[in-house]
Amino acid sequence: MLTRIDHIGIACFDLDKTVEFYRSTYGFEVFHSEVNEEQGVREAMLKINETSDGGASYLQLLEPTREDSTVAKWLAKNGEGVHHIAFGTADVDTEAAGVKEKGVRVLYEEPRRGSMGSRITFLHPKDCHGVLTELVTSAPVESSEH
Repeated sequence: MLTRIDHIGIACFDLDKTVEFYRSTYGFEVFHSEVNEEQGVREAMLKINETSDGGASYLQLLEPTREDSTVAKWLAKNGEGVHHIAFGTADVDTEAAGVKEKGVRVLYEEPRRGSMGSRITFLHPKDCHGVLTELVTSAPVESSEH
């Protein structure tokens, strides 16, 4: 069962400049930042609010660290903007299997490590009305990490 919108992923050319825009315009602060070498991105998670299931909703800002990353290729084709939407679930494996049974292509055979120690997989945008969709099982978060 999907429990919340976990985050909206936004691809950007300059992470620091984009973080500053969201900070100065909306007052959002960086809750967590990291470099994900596997995905070839530097990212910042801006916490928007807590959710009733104990999780939170975020904006995830993504800057590619190499030209062959998926986000770099997406930026080259589309420019800056909304890259994907992520839904939270207590069990990404079960949720992905259930969606796959309904004919939606799951992009990873096994979930991978995502932001803040989460487990993630993606659903093919052509099967989701043009929206790249991520399924996320969050790791327990005790405090902010910069």
